[in-house]
Amino acid sequence: MTVPPARLDELKAFANRLADVAGEIVRSYHFKDRTEIEVKPDGSPVTVADKECERRLRALIRETYPDHGIVGEEFGSENDGAEFVWILDPIDGTKSFIPRVPLYGILFGLLHRGKPLLGVIDQPVLRERVLGDGATTLFNGRPVRVRDGVTLKDALLLTTDLGNIRKAHGEAGFRRLEDACGVFRTWGDCYGHLMVAAGRADIMADPLLNPWDLLPLIPILEGAGAIVTDWEGRDPLAGVPMNGALGIVAAAPALHAEALAILAARRP
Repeated sequence: MTVPPARLDELKAFANRLADVAGEIVRSYHFKDRTEIEVKPDGSPVTVADKECERRLRALIRETYPDHGIVGEEFGSENDGAEFVWILDPIDGTKSFIPRVPLYGILFGLLHRGKPLLGVIDQPVLRERVLGDGATTLFNGRPVRVRDGVTLKDALLLTTDLGNIRKAHGEAGFRRLEDACGVFRTWGDCYGHLMVAAGRADIMADPLLNPWDLLPLIPILEGAGAIVTDWEGRDPLAGVPMNGALGIVAAAPALHAEALAILAARRP
């Protein structure tokens, strides 16, 4: 069952409202001298800004759509078997947010019957936002597409964390891909995916993603014409556990095939 266009437009408008509210909160903390930090059981940091942002988004969703479910990084799940479920990562890239490097973003999405319907990435300091529905992606309200006609030797390759690549995939394949591409930078987390969707970068190889990192990205990237798979070329949504992690490779179709071939190649 598809979502009627009028209903989809309504949900997009609400998604923009959520991003506006979240942006005000995160932006206010960005310009403070200090932010209170905690360390979660998995060793990752969380700030008071993450928590305040997620609490406010949850309250707005409950107020507007009390029958919708919510899954958030900081405060878990509620009504996650609902027809519509919001997936919230209030600050994706907290390690960049803490020193105030604007390569983090507000990341959230909406599932319909368990499948990604909408995704939003918002960089509140740069005031850049992409919203995708799997068919189209808008950058600050303007349609965008991945770059076509770029050869691998001229491509801009992005990732988030080389350490996670070594842990999850081994570094040999990625080093070969890095050597094959024209430029490599660690402009990662959700902002790297925004770069690919907006046609500013060509390949994003993300080694590890939790469901709240992954699910909102799919409508954005696919709406901009990117191919999105795991590192072995499989459907990244096949059997995604809500408490598991995996990686994805996102790129324009021709480059995606080349990138996967290099990542998978074996050398004696």
